[in-house]
Amino acid sequence: MGSGFSHGRINPTTGLNTRLEDFVNTLSLCIDRALTDNVDLVIFGGDAFPDATPAPYVQEAFASQFRRLVDADIPTVLLVGNHDQHSQGLGGASLNIYRTLGVPGFVVGDTLTTHRIQTRNGMVQVITLPWLTRSTLMTRQETEGLSLAEVNHLLAERLQVVLEAEIRRLDPDVPTVLLAHLMADNATLGAERLLAVGKGFTLPLSLLTRPCFDYVALGHVHRHQNLNKSNHPPVIYPGSIERVDFSEEKEDKGYVMVELERGQVNWEFCPLPVRVFRTIEVDLSKADEPQGVLLKAIGKHDIENAVVRLIYKIRSEQLDLIDNSSLHQALSTAHTYTIQPELVSQLAKPRIPELSASNSIDPMEALKTYLDNRQDLQEIAASMVEAAQKLLAGDEEMWLETVTPQS
Repeated sequence: MGSGFSHGRINPTTGLNTRLEDFVNTLSLCIDRALTDNVDLVIFGGDAFPDATPAPYVQEAFASQFRRLVDADIPTVLLVGNHDQHSQGLGGASLNIYRTLGVPGFVVGDTLTTHRIQTRNGMVQVITLPWLTRSTLMTRQETEGLSLAEVNHLLAERLQVVLEAEIRRLDPDVPTVLLAHLMADNATLGAERLLAVGKGFTLPLSLLTRPCFDYVALGHVHRHQNLNKSNHPPVIYPGSIERVDFSEEKEDKGYVMVELERGQVNWEFCPLPVRVFRTIEVDLSKADEPQGVLLKAIGKHDIENAVVRLIYKIRSEQLDLIDNSSLHQALSTAHTYTIQPELVSQLAKPRIPELSASNSIDPMEALKTYLDNRQDLQEIAASMVEAAQKLLAGDEEMWLETVTPQS
């Protein structure tokens, strides 16, 4: 539910942000599937909330869904992500309440450790690797004078030592899942970088593709992807369960179902019916009737209940030809929308053809065409034309006298 509830509006019936309701609804669909298929275990990859201190009504919306798993006796592992931590990178303030209250069957993964979880169909080992910051593994003095790459390498080495200690304690006959909230070095980002990555470091894929792991479940990056094409083990980002911003406009959203045995795993990405994001871009700068072109462009798209952004390029002298009330009416069926006009600079207009021996354009006509497209030169355009005429006539001295004072 993790990175905020932008692009929404207030539902007058519930008083809640509609994007919060979208996240709760899609989470509910995930829980529905878990209950219908009577799964043995649910793992959550982190970033439950936008920050470490979510509003009570947001916590209640989250808890109401996970309570259904408690009632069904389905054990659940909640991993701490970067959005669940305090700004200092300590603890999982927004999730620790589940441990404090002793919610049965709930494991909060806020430290690197191994949890042995008894399910209705056998034991599973889950190594939890929460979001780590540099300060978690190193002191400020140790990083002083090191480059970013050197710090990153040293951090990976430190983490590998700690992870190896956990691996040595694993039961080799029990299925093992590594549940981690991190940025892998070859992952493709799904959301805007500040939202999806935050402050942290990148870990090499080789640290995760260990034969002792039967499945690697990753949180943090919003785009669904499998980082290990050999599938030994699968290294899976399920992605976010809802679109967060327009950078995720064309991405499928969903969850992953896993069938797991020691040494054998099958997994499936299950898409969710999430809110559509739609971008409509139109260049009106050459249109004689920009309003009609704009309305026609909107009409080509299904925008009902979608989050829409309308971006159109326009020249300043065309602005009076746009009827904003008509645009609002045309976009009224959208869930929410923004209108972003972009002024096209006169300087950005196509350049006139280059003059060459094979080009028959008259130099004076070319100059006049150029000046017609340069509003900033209109005050001296006549003088420039006059100077050019004298230059072409061979009177270079007079051209210098005419142009120099004006330049």
